[in-house]
Amino acid sequence: STMFLVGLSGGIASGKSTVVAVLRELGCAVIDADVIARQVVQPHSKAHQQILQHFGTEILLENGEINREALGNIIFSQPEKRRLLNSITHPEILKEMLKQVLKYFVLGYRYVILDIPLLFETRGLTRFMKYTVLVYCDPPTQRERLMKRSGLAVAEAEARISSQLPLDEKRKWATHVIDNSGDRESTRRQVLRLHARLEDSLDFLWARLAVGTALAGFGGLVFLLIRHFIS
Repeated sequence: STMFLVGLSGGIASGKSTVVAVLRELGCAVIDADVIARQVVQPHSKAHQQILQHFGTEILLENGEINREALGNIIFSQPEKRRLLNSITHPEILKEMLKQVLKYFVLGYRYVILDIPLLFETRGLTRFMKYTVLVYCDPPTQRERLMKRSGLAVAEAEARISSQLPLDEKRKWATHVIDNSGDRESTRRQVLRLHARLEDSLDFLWARLAVGTALAGFGGLVFLLIRHFIS
C-alpha cells in the first residue's frame, strides 16, 4: 500500500482557511507552506542571512525578523527580485515540507495534504500530487469577502484578485473542487465528502514500510529524497 499526497489551494478570500480548519478537525495531516515559509526565514537561518545579503537590513523589524510587508512591496514591483527571493526560499521550504511528509509517512497516515497557495501558478509541484483540490468561490463573493476582510475599496480588491490566476482558470487543473460560495455548513459537507473519498482510495501511503525502511538506512533515504526534490 502507498500513501499519497493531496495538493490544496485556492485564491485570496476564497475560504481556504475554512476548509483547512475542517480537515484538521477530521484529524487529517496538513502541511502549511505559508507557515513553513515564515519559519525558514527566521533570524539566524540560512535563508534569512541570504535575504539580508541581497535585500539589505532596511527590510528588518526591530526584533530582527523580516518585515514581510516591506519585502513584499519590493518583489511585487520587481519580478527579478521576486525570482531571486524564490531561489533563496523555495529550496528551504521544500526541504522542510519533505521532512514533514516523511514524519506522516512513518506515522502511517493514508494521505497528506499540502496547503500551497500558489500550487496552480507554479505547477511544478502538481506532478507529485495524486489529487489537487481547489477551494473556489464565485468572483462577486470573492470580491465582497476581500473588501469586508481587508477594508478595501472595490478597485483595490479587484486589483489584488486580478494579480492572481483566476479561480475559474484553476478549476481546469484541479481534480476536486470545494465550492465555498455558500454558507459554512455547505462547505463543511463538501469537505466531509471529499475526506470520505480520499479515505476510501486504494492509494494508501508507504507507511507499512516505514519501520523497515528506518532500520535499513532511513537516513540515506532522506538524503536521496531531498536531493530529488531540490535538484
